[in-house]
Formats: sequence, structure tokens, C-alpha cells
Amino acid sequence: MNLRENLEAREYKLLSPYAAKAKESKGRKFPLDKDPLRTEFQRDRDRILHAKSFRRLMHKTQVFIAPSKDHYRTRLTHTLEVAQIARTIARGLMLNEDLIEAIALGHDLGHTPFGHIGETVLNEITPCGFKHYEQSLRVVERLEDGEGLNLTYEVRDGIVNHSGSNQASTLEGRIVKFADRIAYINHDIDDAIRAGMIARTDLPEEFIAVLGDTHKWRINNMVMDVIGNSYGRQDIQMSGEIYQAMMGLRNFMFERVYRAPLLVELEFRARHVVSDLYEYFVRNKEKMPIEYIGMLETEPVERIVCDYIAGMTDRYALQIYQEIFIPQSMC
Repeated sequence: MNLRENLEAREYKLLSPYAAKAKESKGRKFPLDKDPLRTEFQRDRDRILHAKSFRRLMHKTQVFIAPSKDHYRTRLTHTLEVAQIARTIARGLMLNEDLIEAIALGHDLGHTPFGHIGETVLNEITPCGFKHYEQSLRVVERLEDGEGLNLTYEVRDGIVNHSGSNQASTLEGRIVKFADRIAYINHDIDDAIRAGMIARTDLPEEFIAVLGDTHKWRINNMVMDVIGNSYGRQDIQMSGEIYQAMMGLRNFMFERVYRAPLLVELEFRARHVVSDLYEYFVRNKEKMPIEYIGMLETEPVERIVCDYIAGMTDRYALQIYQEIFIPQSMC
């Protein structure tokens, strides 16, 4: 018995009967020989971690566009916080941490530059529509290295269902959906306070009284609530009180931060960058990198231009925009 077989056997001994087991995976689109050291879900985690699209997350916006200071979250640090929160919940419920980690690390690979404003713009202007969770699936199935990562069904299912109204087929995938929301609400509050957009005393008292008055206690109470309300059940859920308080904080953030004049002005500029780049490359498809030009043989130009723009980091999008639209000195 090799190490991978030992790990698979240990899952049956230690994990909940409701946990996804690597040995029972529905498999990959293109079958592979088994790895002697890693389970299928561990293998997926490593494939995502080493992907170029994962590394690009470090230069993609979370809330603050192209931040110049060191401590604001990026899409990468958000992803790592989601993975940590999700693994903690999985451990408390005796679910599969390897599957959780793979889904969490891959859930935002399809996010655009400039955060959700980039997603909104592409969804508005392209006839094929655009959702970042669908794009994340497209990255791992098609775009990464021109052939995708050939991940297991369970990881792909968790990635595409981490947002929106659909539910993942595994409890691990459903945990990532909760962890994503727990992470971004709390770290966006932390970043907004650091930026001076709000003060701790501005947070609504009725929600803070339920969730806690510090960053760490709010996360702790949300995580413990998910564990307490999901243990021994075939679903992942929060109590009504905690969920309502969490959504109350989310609504507060939309009113005071996400729609604040400062961010609205930055988003206005980012909107023009994304829309102008889209229109330019639809008209000048031969200006895209060769790997995208090759895909035009099988898919519409609008789809491929979305792929190209969505894969850009904030700074690369700004660089390309400047090269195309800003007049350069002739001497």
C-alpha cells in the first residue's frame, strides 16, 4: 500500500460519513494514472497553486483599485483567507480539507481586473454575458496553459457554484460559499477602517452586539455558528440570528463603502478602461497574444476578448490601455 492509498483509507476512518472521499471522486474529463503520493483532491490543490492564473491574483483588486499601500487585501490574500476559514469549518465538521482547499484556491481564478466593476462591465457589454464564477471554471477547464488543469468533478463543481443561487453538490463546496462571504465582509471592513472611510464606532451596534466588536471575534463567531448549525447534518447553514447580522453588515458596507464617492470615482475610471479595451480588441483581434488568436478558430471573438481582459491584472490592464490610448512622445 503506497502513501496515497494510506491517505485514502484514513479518510474513511477519520472523516464524517457526509464528507467527500477522494477515492470516490467522479473523476476528471481526461483520466490520469493515480499519483503514488497524493490523493486526487491534493493533486488538484497543487495544480491550482502552481497555475499562472493563481499567481496573477496578487495584482487584482479586492475592493481598493490598484492599492499603493502594503496592507490592503488583494484578490490573492482574499483567496488565502477564504481557504483558511473554509478549512477551519471543514475540520470542525470532519469534512475533507483537501477538497475544501482546492475549491477555495480556485474559486476566484476567473475574476477580472478592478474587482466586481470589471465583471459588471463585461457582463453589460458582451453578448455572451460574463460571471466571474463561470469564468473561474473556464480558466481551469480551458484557458490555463491553453488546455486547462483537468481537475476532478468535485473541485470544478465547487468552483462554479461558490457564488450565485446554485448549490455545490458536496458539503465542502457549500462551505466555501459561506467562507467566501465571511472573509470578504470582515476583511473589507478592516480595509475600510484602515483607509479612513469608516471608523469602528460607525459599525451598526445591533449587528456588532451579535457578531463581536473586533475583526477576529466576528470571524470566530461566524465560523463557530456554521459549525454548530451544520454538525452531523447533510447541509451547511448558519443560525438565523448570525446570518441576519452578517447580511446587515454587508448592507452597511454597500451603503458606506462600496458605493462611497471615492470608490465610485475610481470605478468610473476603471469602467472606461475595461470597456475601451474590450471594444478595441473586438475590432483589432489580431493585436491579442497568439494563444488567444488561435482560439478564434472555434469561438466568437467577443468570448475570447473577455478571456483576455479577465485574465489581466490591474496594472497590466492599465499598461495596455496606456499603450493603446495615451499619446506617446515622438521624440
